[in-house]
Amino acid sequence: MSQQYQFEQIYNAHYSSVYRLCKGYFNGDDATASDAAQEVFIKVWQHLPNFRHDANLGTWIYRIAVNTCLLQLRKPVSKKEIRTDRLPDVAAEAYNPAQEERLQKMYACIQQLDAANRVVVLMMLEQVAYEQIAEVVGISADTLRVRIHRIKKQLATCVQL
Repeated sequence: MSQQYQFEQIYNAHYSSVYRLCKGYFNGDDATASDAAQEVFIKVWQHLPNFRHDANLGTWIYRIAVNTCLLQLRKPVSKKEIRTDRLPDVAAEAYNPAQEERLQKMYACIQQLDAANRVVVLMMLEQVAYEQIAEVVGISADTLRVRIHRIKKQLATCVQL
């Protein structure tokens, strides 16, 4: 299997999840989330030959996504032009104004969480397995369950305001 074919399969399987994770980091900003997601997959492309399969591929990609988003949040705004002719097209999601408003409120509440809890909730929304989330965040599954309980309470309070 060629590296390009393997990459296309990975991209198609993970782009939507990575994009939504990035969108959560950037308070629902589509353009910034799209830029960050592209940066993630550029890194995946560059480092795919070195992936050792010690971890789950999805966990590795999420770790790259989290690190990329955190780095982008820390650095001053600068645009970097990158040729993206190798990235496959992704189908656009249908626009729903009511759903978009609910999502914006949710993103606003998620932004109030600290960085570690934000990663947890964004991965939960993607229905990532608890074991995989625990591995990405670097905590035990039991500690994760306690943290998730606290996050849910905090978000419920925020959303009700």
